Amino acid sequence: MPAGLFRALLTVAGAVAAIVLAIGISSVAIVAVGASPADAFAAFLNFGATEKAVSTSIADMLNRAVTLFIAGLAVAIGFRMNLFNIGVEGQYRIAAICAAFVGSTFVAPAPIQITVIIIVAAAAGGLYALIPAVMKVTRGVNEVISTIMLNYIAINLAAFLVRGPFAGERAEGQLTTSTPVLPESAWFPNVNALLEMFGLPAPRGDGLWGFLIVAILLGVGIWLVLERTRFGFEVKASGLNAPAALASGVDPKRMVISAMVLSGAVAGLIGLPEILGDEHAFGSNFTPGLGFLGIAVALLGRNKPAGIAVAALLFGFLDRAQGPLQFADVPPSVITIMQGTIVLLVVIANEITSRIALRREERRAAQALGRNTPVEVAA
Repeated sequence: MPAGLFRALLTVAGAVAAIVLAIGISSVAIVAVGASPADAFAAFLNFGATEKAVSTSIADMLNRAVTLFIAGLAVAIGFRMNLFNIGVEGQYRIAAICAAFVGSTFVAPAPIQITVIIIVAAAAGGLYALIPAVMKVTRGVNEVISTIMLNYIAINLAAFLVRGPFAGERAEGQLTTSTPVLPESAWFPNVNALLEMFGLPAPRGDGLWGFLIVAILLGVGIWLVLERTRFGFEVKASGLNAPAALASGVDPKRMVISAMVLSGAVAGLIGLPEILGDEHAFGSNFTPGLGFLGIAVALLGRNKPAGIAVAALLFGFLDRAQGPLQFADVPPSVITIMQGTIVLLVVIANEITSRIALRREERRAAQALGRNTPVEVAA
């Protein structure tokens, strides 16, 4: 069997085994809280009793997966450089509030309005990621420490801005604050037509966010940049062996800054699906934790866009089940347990399968060397 095919099959087998074990461990946790595992897993598969409910559930799952996919891409870019960009959480918060506020200050045709908002978000995220990058290359500050600290600054700065300089008008009795509502030219159109192609009715609410298309194009673009360009090769080479890369003419410090800024720029887009497709503003109740979930998604997807997409869909599927779980009297915390268990076991499975594949290649190389040695000696 070819080495590439063997490694791919081994990876899939390891992932499947990890998920099966995660289901078993989660079942123990469900029993421990006094609920029924059968009811819990039935709730996971319960998409609704009507076609409208099924369509809405699928849209909710895909909408959640879109944000997690972008978050996973942002983290994966840093991982390819052996950089742990834990600051994705703060970068997307700062980018989201800046983009929402700037987008509310002018009105232009929809293509221009949305493009400007996307550019502002990417620029804000990239600039905020530049801070730990510069600290690392100039003072040797570990990026894990600096990005964690910058997360706290970003979260509290966004909370201050949304209640202060960037605050919009608040209706009487409204408990939350937000930036001014974006003009309709900044509302990203939905893609409910994709669901209707499969015979499903349009979902309730804002439907399937149109940013899904942008996320797909972004994933393809990141794959091309990292896998098919000189820049991607230099990022990987610098991450694997900085001294060797420097000897080959690649400046590792420049690559650290480039990778972190690109990671931050992608992180800046995480909040846009919700802002442009649903809320149309950044509010004090804006969805938190997407950056940290992105770390789990990137690890689960092995830092590959295709794998990250599958991981994001899995997490979206699990998150969608919160409502059905509550109706089945199962604590929603079961979802968090499953997510954590799956990531932990998949990481372990990846390490085991990598070692198995490596030993197989070593044995094949030793056998080939053993066959070739007599020939070389006779010659």
